[in-house]
Amino acid sequence: MALVLKISDLRIEFDTFEGTSQVLDGIDLVLERGDTMGLVGETGCGKSITAKAILRLLPVPPARIVSGEILFQGEDLLKKSEEEMKGVRGKRIAMVFQDPMTFLNPVFTIEEQLVDVILAHRGGDDSEARGGGMSRKQAVEKAVQLLGEVKIPQPELRIKSYPHEFSGGMRQRVLIAMALSRSPEILIADEPTTALDVTIQAQILWLMNDLVQRYGHSVLLISHDLGVVAKVCKRIAVMYAGNIVEDCSTAQLFRRPLHPYTQGLLNSILTFSKREGEAQGIKGVIPDLIRPPSGCRFHPRCFGAMEVCRVQKPAMIEIEEGHRVSCHLYKKGEK
Repeated sequence: MALVLKISDLRIEFDTFEGTSQVLDGIDLVLERGDTMGLVGETGCGKSITAKAILRLLPVPPARIVSGEILFQGEDLLKKSEEEMKGVRGKRIAMVFQDPMTFLNPVFTIEEQLVDVILAHRGGDDSEARGGGMSRKQAVEKAVQLLGEVKIPQPELRIKSYPHEFSGGMRQRVLIAMALSRSPEILIADEPTTALDVTIQAQILWLMNDLVQRYGHSVLLISHDLGVVAKVCKRIAVMYAGNIVEDCSTAQLFRRPLHPYTQGLLNSILTFSKREGEAQGIKGVIPDLIRPPSGCRFHPRCFGAMEVCRVQKPAMIEIEEGHRVSCHLYKKGEK
């Protein structure tokens, strides 16, 4: 498969009143065309910062990109002007956020908001389509079609509703419809099911999986829940304190997790096969990124920490085909 996105040695810092927070510490990530990649880790590990960096949505200042590349179709997004990025955001790379009510205006109907998004990226206006544009009537028809595709019942009627008249799951479907309205090459979903109950979560994940299968979008799904990404993603990258510590297929991760942090995440998941008391959390707390631990950032919480872990950051190495890990417990080429 051809690469659609490649992040190399991305380092991002935030200036705070207490000092400089080293939020991303040289991450590498690749997304292939038509692939679904899950980015998982505890709250505060840098997942959402990574997503916002791709779209250049970080507040500058206090955010500062120290080094790295974000190559989209071979072009470095970090070198593009703000005007050039307007042609990328939404149209070529779209994002679905976790709280629909934050991104849906309560005083406008779903029709007004969805149609405005469609026209903004299609070069249309209120008149008949011209010069490759789209009329408002055509945009309304497109909006109804999109609501139908995200499984909103009676879309031609519900499009006249206001956001508060929709459930949380339905509002999330509207955001997905907005993202799909531009036919993006990459869809970034940032914790899209966090605010939803388990039943609605499953429906949204099934919907995203169905849309990916039908339209071949490349998807980066951000979540703190391994169970969520396992239902949708072919590959998973595990993130800890601004570092990617493991990157492999979903099957490889659940069959043979290598990094102690990944093993801890899996051990903390309650399943029907585990008896009471068998699920265990990871000891310790997420490090202060203003004063991060030296060497491997996970070593203060790691059951297998060695002296080298305290002084040297481990390189990312491939243990088996498609399975990479950043840990001193493993050596390159070692099975």
